[in-house]
Amino acid sequence: MKYRFALAAFLLGIGLTQTQTAFGQEHVQVGAFANYFRLSDLNHHNFAGLGGRLSVSASPNAQIEGEMAYDFEQVFIESFANPSTGSITFQRSPLRILHGLFGPKFHTGQGPLRGFVVLKGGFMNFRFDSRPATFGTFFSSVEDLRTSGVRGVFYPGGGLEGYLGPLGLRFEIGDEIYFQDGAHHNLRMTFGPTIRF
Repeated sequence: MKYRFALAAFLLGIGLTQTQTAFGQEHVQVGAFANYFRLSDLNHHNFAGLGGRLSVSASPNAQIEGEMAYDFEQVFIESFANPSTGSITFQRSPLRILHGLFGPKFHTGQGPLRGFVVLKGGFMNFRFDSRPATFGTFFSSVEDLRTSGVRGVFYPGGGLEGYLGPLGLRFEIGDEIYFQDGAHHNLRMTFGPTIRF
């Protein structure tokens, strides 16, 4: 009788330990964030927006992550030059930016506070209003952005995330590099809540 009770207690203890270990491991993270983006072109204009991300575990310290962010409209003064007459016209131009990134995230340990690094690729879509890039013989001062709205992107970054149970907060900072006649480096920061399952 004593042996059966001891065996049952031992098996119950192992079962509870394995259950706690299984619950301690995350398989999926879902998060929302506020996005700050400083565009190096256009005299370092600041953009702000919202985004969301989804991460799926690939190993105990690595995840595959995808995210999208939309930066709200920012108006800047744009000059249009007529090469035949030398005249310059200034106009307010609204610009919005859509970011899409995908790649690995590597983090330290499984504790409540951990650091991480990301290496992502993707796209950045510069979305001007419906006005054309040229007005007659006038050419825009930001023609390199207007010629094609979508640019390829490489994004190295890192940050910290902290958790209380399944709920957490994440801060990330990095360099969102888009390519158009060379690399253009741009500061990007995100901050927001995350849930892990």
